[in-house]
Amino acid sequence: MNKYIKLAIAVVAGASLVTSCDLNLVPTSAIAYDEGGVLIQTKANLSALEAGLFNSFRRAQNGNFVEATEFQYDAFNATVDYGNNYGAIHKSDYNFTSGDYDVEDVWAYNYFSIKNDNIFIAAAENVENESLKASVALVKGEAHFLRAMSYMTLARHFGKAYSANTASTDLCVPLVLVYDQAAQPARATVAEVYDQIKKDLDEAASLLSGVKGAVRAKKPTIDAVNAMYARYYLDIADYANAAAYAHKVIDSKTYTLASTAKAMEAEYVNDEGTEPIFQLAMALSEFSYVSNDDKSDAQVMDSWTLAQANNTYDQILRPYYIPTQTLIDSYDQGDLRFSTWFDGETVASLAGNFFNVDKTDFYTFVKFFGNPAFATTPIRNGRTAPKLIKISEMYLIAAEAELSSDPAAAKKDLNALQAARGAVQTEATVETVRKEWFRETVGEGQRKFCLKRWGIGFEGRAMQPGAVNVLQQGAAFDGKNFEANSNYFQYPIPSHEIKLNKNLVQNPGYDSL
Repeated sequence: MNKYIKLAIAVVAGASLVTSCDLNLVPTSAIAYDEGGVLIQTKANLSALEAGLFNSFRRAQNGNFVEATEFQYDAFNATVDYGNNYGAIHKSDYNFTSGDYDVEDVWAYNYFSIKNDNIFIAAAENVENESLKASVALVKGEAHFLRAMSYMTLARHFGKAYSANTASTDLCVPLVLVYDQAAQPARATVAEVYDQIKKDLDEAASLLSGVKGAVRAKKPTIDAVNAMYARYYLDIADYANAAAYAHKVIDSKTYTLASTAKAMEAEYVNDEGTEPIFQLAMALSEFSYVSNDDKSDAQVMDSWTLAQANNTYDQILRPYYIPTQTLIDSYDQGDLRFSTWFDGETVASLAGNFFNVDKTDFYTFVKFFGNPAFATTPIRNGRTAPKLIKISEMYLIAAEAELSSDPAAAKKDLNALQAARGAVQTEATVETVRKEWFRETVGEGQRKFCLKRWGIGFEGRAMQPGAVNVLQQGAAFDGKNFEANSNYFQYPIPSHEIKLNKNLVQNPGYDSL
C-alpha cells in the first residue's frame, strides 16, 4: 500500500500535471496509480492523506501566484530596481509568452492539487473500514471543495469571462476528474468547467453541511462553501443567488469587519483577525529549512517590500513595485486601509538613494509586509497566512449583485464595508462598487477577475509624482493600456503542456507550438 500513499501526498517536481508524463520517458510498464487499490485504511493514514491534500493545495496560494496577477494591471508600477521580476507579465507585450514560468506555475500547481483531490475522491469509494467512513466523508467533502477552488482559479486565468451567449463554445481548461497518467485531455468549455465547479460545491455542501463556520477556519466549512457559491454565481451573472449566498455568510454574524487600527493590525499583520472565513494553517517551523529572506515558499508575499537591514538603518524597503497614483487616489482621508496598507515613513532604497522621510517622497505597499511570528529576526519578510475567503468579499459580492434589482440593499452592504473602513459612505452605483473592489482587494489577485467580469480594461499606470525618477517608464510600463477585449486577460496555455499534449490548443494572441 505504500506506493498508493506516496503517490497521493508526494510532490513530484517537473512533471506535467495534466498529462502527468511523456510516455517516451515513463513507459506504460512503470509503476502507476491503481484506482482499485484500498488507499484509506487507518485514522493515521487518513490524516496523512488529508494533510497531503492541503499541502498540495496551499502551494498554489499567495506568493507569485497572486503577485504576478496583481502586477499585470493598473495598481502597481515597476521600480528601476525590479530586476525584470514579473517583467513579462507586467509589460504584457511580445515578452509575455506561453513559456512564462509564472503561467506554468498557475497551471501546474493547481493541476497537481486537483490530481490529489481526484485520487482521494476515488479512494473514498473503496473504504472497507466501517469506523472510518464518517471521517472519510468529511475529507471527501474537503477534496471536492478544494477541487472547486482550483478549477475556478484555472478558469479565471485561462478561460474567457463567463458569458451566457458563448460559454458553451469558449474554451477553458481540461476537465480532469480521474487520475490517468496516459490521458491527453482536450480543453473543456467555460460552461463545462463552471458546471463542474457547481457539482463539486454541491458535493461539498452535502458532505460538509454539519461543519459549522468559524473565524479563521483552517479547513472548509459550510460558510466557506456558501462563500464559494457566491463567487460562482457572481461569475456566471446569477445575481439573485450570488447575493443570497453572500448573505448566508454575512447574516450568520460569525465574522466581523475590522473597523479600528488595532483590528486591522490583527487582521493583516498578525493573522488573527475576525474576517477570514477560510485561512490556511501556517507555522514558523515550516521555514526552518530556508533563510529568512528566501522567497521560494508559496506563502511569501514580498515583491512590494523586500525588507532588509543595512549599516545605516535597522530596516529598509527595496520594493520591486510600488502603488500607482491611481490606487493612492482611490482612498478617502481617514480610510483605515490606507493607513494600514501603505507606508510613507519606512525608508526605501531605490537606485542607490534613500526615500520616504516623513512621507515626502512616495508610498510603498505593505499590506503583506509579513507576520513577525513567521520571522526569526526583526526584519519582516512577507510571510503571511493565506486568507483565501474573507467576509469583506461577501459584502462586495452582495453589493454588486444587488445593484440592478435592489439598490437600497446594495447601498446598505456597500456602506457597511465603507463605514467599517472609515471611508466616505456613498450611493451604490456601478462606479462606487467597482471602486470598492479595487481598493479593498488590492494585492489579493482579484483585479484581473473583476475587470474580466465587468468587460472593461484600463488606461495607464499613473505614477506617484515623488517616485518618477525611480520608476520604469514607457508604453509597456506607466503607459500600459488594456482594451476590454485584450487577449492578455487570458493566460497562454503553457508551452510545456502543449508539447506533451497534442490535444491542447493555444489561446488567441500567443505563440503556437
